Amino acid sequence: MICKLLYKAAFILCTTAVVIGCKEEGYSVPVPKSGLQNDVIKKSVGPGLVGMDIEFMYAMAIQKSEGKLVSAKVEASIPGASETYLEHRSYHTDAVGNDIGVPVATPSVTNGAVTEVMFNVDTTATTLRYYYRPTPDAVDKDVSFTFTATSSNGQTATYEMGPYRIRRMEIASNLPVSNGNRCYISVEDMTVYNEIEAAAIPEKIDVLYLFRSIAGINFNHSLVAPAADAIYRPDITLPPGVNRNTKIQKAWNVRDIHLGANANGNNSYVYLDDEDFRTLDLRAAPNYAINMLAQSGIWVETADAKYRAYIYVNSINANGSAVIGIKRYRL
Repeated sequence: MICKLLYKAAFILCTTAVVIGCKEEGYSVPVPKSGLQNDVIKKSVGPGLVGMDIEFMYAMAIQKSEGKLVSAKVEASIPGASETYLEHRSYHTDAVGNDIGVPVATPSVTNGAVTEVMFNVDTTATTLRYYYRPTPDAVDKDVSFTFTATSSNGQTATYEMGPYRIRRMEIASNLPVSNGNRCYISVEDMTVYNEIEAAAIPEKIDVLYLFRSIAGINFNHSLVAPAADAIYRPDITLPPGVNRNTKIQKAWNVRDIHLGANANGNNSYVYLDDEDFRTLDLRAAPNYAINMLAQSGIWVETADAKYRAYIYVNSINANGSAVIGIKRYRL
């Protein structure tokens, strides 16, 4: 009987505690902070490369009773390329997902490492996009950013971002290749040449693109070195001097986003980084890769050991053509 009474008492206490604990608390609208506020997020992901934007979103706000926004600026520790700018429009998304820009300031002006806009409408809160384009001067260096907003009541707010290392890698994407035409690939120049062009610069031709339909052999789309055995470059006569012995190694599952891998809708993609090239060991690699498929690629080291590269096959066509991209690392 005592145990039953104790059990009932404990149950009543627990039930009461649950009811009390679940009592809904009142909600009050948060009180905005006084003074000029600012915040920054880095929108772009992956390693920073020369010629590719690093994007930030800079938010700033002040209470209407205290003033309005006057200016916003960003100072980079290393000046960017001429394409560096601070957006003068504030964006919102419409019902179907489109970005709609509303001008709130004059177009940005860059002076050295500082990029600035002046607000020309009465606004107390906005978010501006900042695009920094690294130059070759920034390679192997760290770059940092100071974001600053000013308001009409004389207040200043700053936000520091970084440092971010600018990699040595370089990118050339969406390069069309075709059998018997634009089939001479130069890692040094990061481009593709035809036979006449290649004959003028034979020392710069590192890889050949070939397409062959051979009975009993899965040759198809292939990437081979000019010095590869003739069985790997059938029915082709190379221009004089095109004879480099490039090291080539297949890579089936390396899908680099910078080279457009995610455009194919495949989720298994990555960002190759400097370290991937520095630690790459191609000492035992052959000088050919036959039967290449879309979304596959090859690791390459040039005959003069000046460059390592990854050549990605974005797409292939049955007519003997393809689209490739090159990510190169200077040794």
